[in-house]
Amino acid sequence: MSRSTRGARPLVLVKAAFAGVVVLGAGVLMQRMPAATPGREFWPWVALSGAALVLGVLFVAVRPHTGTAGTVHRWSRRTRRNEGVASRWTILRVASSWPMRLKASVLRPSLRELPWWRRWTVPAREVATPLARVGWLRIWSPIEDVTLRIGGPRTGKTGELAGRILDAPGAVIATSTRTDLVELTGPCRSQAGPVRVFNPSGLGDLSSSVTFNPLSGCEQPATAAARAADLLSAVSAPGKEGEGEFWAGQARRVLAALLHAAALGDGSMRDVLAWVSDPDSASSQVQRFLRRSSEPAYEQDAVQFLGTNERTRSSICATIMPALGWLTDATAAAAAEHGSFDVAALLAERGTIYMLGAEDAQVAPLVTALTGHIAREARRLAAHQPGGRLDPPLTLALDEAALICPVPLDNWTADMGGRGVTIHIAAQSRAQLKQRWGHEGAGTILNNAASLLIFGAMRDPDDLAAYSSLTGERYEDVPTWGGDGHESSRSTRRVPVLTSAQIAQLPPGRVLIIRRNMPAAVGKVQMAWKRHDVKAVARATRWAARLDRWQRAWLRFADRAEAWAAQDKFAHARRRLGVHLDIDRANTHASADADGGGQ
Repeated sequence: MSRSTRGARPLVLVKAAFAGVVVLGAGVLMQRMPAATPGREFWPWVALSGAALVLGVLFVAVRPHTGTAGTVHRWSRRTRRNEGVASRWTILRVASSWPMRLKASVLRPSLRELPWWRRWTVPAREVATPLARVGWLRIWSPIEDVTLRIGGPRTGKTGELAGRILDAPGAVIATSTRTDLVELTGPCRSQAGPVRVFNPSGLGDLSSSVTFNPLSGCEQPATAAARAADLLSAVSAPGKEGEGEFWAGQARRVLAALLHAAALGDGSMRDVLAWVSDPDSASSQVQRFLRRSSEPAYEQDAVQFLGTNERTRSSICATIMPALGWLTDATAAAAAEHGSFDVAALLAERGTIYMLGAEDAQVAPLVTALTGHIAREARRLAAHQPGGRLDPPLTLALDEAALICPVPLDNWTADMGGRGVTIHIAAQSRAQLKQRWGHEGAGTILNNAASLLIFGAMRDPDDLAAYSSLTGERYEDVPTWGGDGHESSRSTRRVPVLTSAQIAQLPPGRVLIIRRNMPAAVGKVQMAWKRHDVKAVARATRWAARLDRWQRAWLRFADRAEAWAAQDKFAHARRRLGVHLDIDRANTHASADADGGGQ
């Protein structure tokens, strides 16, 4: 079809529709005429003819916009109309607080008991979290969706992630390699519930108010297997193929058996370390403990490990030893010496746990083991809740997750959202995700993230090209200039909505938002330290400190004033006593003079 034919078709349809409306109106007028009017009895046929003509025009006009061809045509028109980015209507329809409230009864099963009009009065932050602002509109993410933010150091991703901690309606587990996250969000979170710290690396000299023994619960075979997988995942890269994956699988199987034996024998993690260091001397003891187990496969695994050749056994022990390296650190060993963690109490109190770890891998197994324990226990508790969801949800804010908390996010991102566990992830690059979770695992995490926030200042061409391809393409007019310097013609070409250079040069505070069911958008994120609630708590803290100083100063002044008053009273008494002594002395002298004169 030529361009002139395509341009003339809408005009023909408009004329046909107008003719149909005229014929339909004529039929209606004929029906209102007197019964004696000639031809009045034909009004139904005239009206039906007009209605059929109108319906035919609508069918012809709508038909090209239905089906696959119509969908592609609409998308093409959208790229021309909105330059390939999300329009205000799209944001209102997909990502504003209005569609979030439409799913409120699903996201929070407890809201089903409220009337429909009461559910609309529930704050949007109870069912969703705000991500960024595009113009005067705000993009939200429901509490069942995974969000992933990628950006280099000092690009603002931690400040944005802190906002997700502050907006969490329920309990929070937050990981970080620095103490600034505790200082920034801890005072506000303390108003919602208790705030505790798990700091096995001793960052900032903060003492751990939470202790967790990795052997807790390992009396159960399934718990021992999961705990072994968590400890080893922090020092090995899941998804790694070849010989490394083989030895990692063997190490998980052996470590699970040793953890199970230590728990059954009332041992400690140092016993496990001793067994791995000297398997020959531990053979009889490990087998004796495992005979108490309800799962005979563990004893068979231990026997196979202890009886294998020296080379194989050394390779398995070498794979296990890094997961137990934290036992050589007194601070980390003290944080894991005793105690189990009550996840049900954390959820009921809407508490906050900050898990701090250094960027080295020494304490990462401990942080990973505790995070895995909390998430799995929360998933178990969710199965007994209405709708199979935690209400309010548990929020996992995983800052630098690939460094200090390499939990199996490729599996969790697909499963936890529907169970009331919200996951917010912060990473430095796609390459970091691939290094930790492998190529397939990183791809799974990216696919499962409903909202992807890309910060600027990145330099990896492959990553930038991938993000640019996700934004799609748009049409751009290209002028052609003649020899005289004037524009001679204009053509159209398809270009990326955002080029790699434009993504790399995003200014601070601006992010590229790639969200499910919505074209790409560029928005502005809010740093947590600029929020009103954080500033209000900071002001209250400063005023409390000032009042405390003023009160101490007033008490010191009152003590001094009391001392001065006592001193003045004493001096006045002395003066009064001195006057009386002088009077008595004068009277004595006068009496003596009188007696002498009489003589």
